[in-house]
Amino acid sequence: MAEKKLNFLADFPAISTQEWMDKITADLKGADFTKKLVWRTSEGFNVMPFYRAENLEGIQTTNSAPGKFPYVRGVKQNNIWAVCQNIDASSATDANSKAREILNKGVDSLVVKLNKEDLSAECLKTLLDGIDASSVELNFIISISKSAELFKLLTDYFKSKKYDLSKLKGSVNCDPINRMLLKGKQLSFDKVSEFVKASVEASVELPLYRAVGVNAVSLNNSGAYCAQELGYALSWGAQYMTMLTEAGVDSTEAGKNIKFTFGIGENYFMEIAKFRAARMLWAKIVEAYKPSCDCALKMNIHAETSRFNMTIYDANVNMLRSQTEAMSAALGGVDSMTVTPYDVTFKKSDDFSERIARNQQLLLKEESHFDKVVDPAAGSYYLENLTAMIAEQAWKLFIELDNAGGFFAAVENSTVQKAIKETLAKRQKDVASRKEIYLGTNQFPNFNEKAASKIEATACACKCGCQVESGIEALPKVRAVEEFEELRLATEKAAKCPKAFMLTIGNLAMRLARAQFSCNFFACAGYEVIDNLGFDTAEEGVAAAQKAGADIIVLCSSDDEYAELAPAAFKAIGGKQLFVVAGAPACMEDLQKVGIEHFIHVKVNVLETLKSFNAKLLK
Repeated sequence: MAEKKLNFLADFPAISTQEWMDKITADLKGADFTKKLVWRTSEGFNVMPFYRAENLEGIQTTNSAPGKFPYVRGVKQNNIWAVCQNIDASSATDANSKAREILNKGVDSLVVKLNKEDLSAECLKTLLDGIDASSVELNFIISISKSAELFKLLTDYFKSKKYDLSKLKGSVNCDPINRMLLKGKQLSFDKVSEFVKASVEASVELPLYRAVGVNAVSLNNSGAYCAQELGYALSWGAQYMTMLTEAGVDSTEAGKNIKFTFGIGENYFMEIAKFRAARMLWAKIVEAYKPSCDCALKMNIHAETSRFNMTIYDANVNMLRSQTEAMSAALGGVDSMTVTPYDVTFKKSDDFSERIARNQQLLLKEESHFDKVVDPAAGSYYLENLTAMIAEQAWKLFIELDNAGGFFAAVENSTVQKAIKETLAKRQKDVASRKEIYLGTNQFPNFNEKAASKIEATACACKCGCQVESGIEALPKVRAVEEFEELRLATEKAAKCPKAFMLTIGNLAMRLARAQFSCNFFACAGYEVIDNLGFDTAEEGVAAAQKAGADIIVLCSSDDEYAELAPAAFKAIGGKQLFVVAGAPACMEDLQKVGIEHFIHVKVNVLETLKSFNAKLLK
């Protein structure tokens, strides 16, 4: 049999954009293309349903290369990132034991949280005993007032061990502005400048250590949108650059000493684009300070999977969320990454959840080979456009803050905090109405799950166990679905769990679809739901519901049949149970006139509706 080779140019002739649009318009049958297929992002720009080569015209990022300015494709010519895990060093001995254990399990970067009261040469000696500082990245979190002292102790320790200080990698996360944002701590401009300058100067003998942190992950964990997090992070970093250079620190040293920690949100492609845009914009910002070495232009990015979108109910889904987030960061070319254990929302993470979190990164490296390809997003019509659009939105925000006096001023007068709270309110509204979906919590919950007994503690958003101080306004510390969880936990703790009975009748397809919708709806509040195959009359269904001890009877049928069935069911109930119609039929006003109050459908605010039922049923 003769072989025929495909010739893509000959066998698949080029089709113009207009031809595609003509076909789409025909398939839409008169529907508005913009309303049906164009996605308006929360960041404020439109995303088209398809992109073509012509959409790359004018986008400069396609001309860049890995390791080359403006670093949109990465600050290095490989895609190797450090697998990071956090360690609490309240006990130096225990922390050392844990560090040595996990360093043999795939971790090559540690984030160690030290209490300022414990800081001493002896503490570091115990903590780092048996750990080769030349083969692992060591990062430290400590009170901002102790950052410089920690650097001096580290330098002395490394010298005593005969390390080549010029090759050691790590950081001390000195970030006074983050302290202001998370705890409401009132700090002066001069005090913040003093802290970061002292940290940079103390790090001079450790040239590959970063002395100043920009913890934009705090914004992410408070609900910030992707471009919002990036715009604020750039302004934050530029504020430190200005503080340091005005305090006499060389611009090259200033740029080399700043480390960014971003959160990773749930929007897969948007997050990839965010990291690409971040490097490009930061390089251009630092370039304006005229450093003597290009090394100062290279943004160092640590990424942490988001806590904002993690849940208590159906917590295993958190692993799926953090896995796609980790994929975004890996493909986006970050330098190091922490995957948050899936159970941090309700307990202190244990060996199992920490092992899973490590292995999520190791899977991407060892099995999926994400570290073998540099910037696979390059040239993608969609991702190159996303990168440009996110960069544009973030840059607008950066310029806005710069014109208003910089990031410190915006934090001091609570402009940043108020903007994040507005974003949070918008997102909470979207979660409440299920425009933002959280599987297992506000959509498709596990009907039989009970969570109250597994909650040991709720994690502090800033991971420090601190209380908000009096001073300036602090960032909100809340996850997206907390209100849904509170609703369901209230049901669990009630003396009697409400029962929602599906009175299915009439059109088979519609009653099945609406019963499924309604079961999921009421299960979000933890109610017991009773589904049925169908009844011949409304009265028969009501009798079965009352025999089952139902508190809510939900009529599930078609819009055309509601005009007759709903009044009949309502009359048969006689006010003994709450009556709900599943849907928004054209006859809704007529049904309301006969006394029917409750309708559930895709446009209702699920959270507020369920709160109203809880108020009536829970005792």
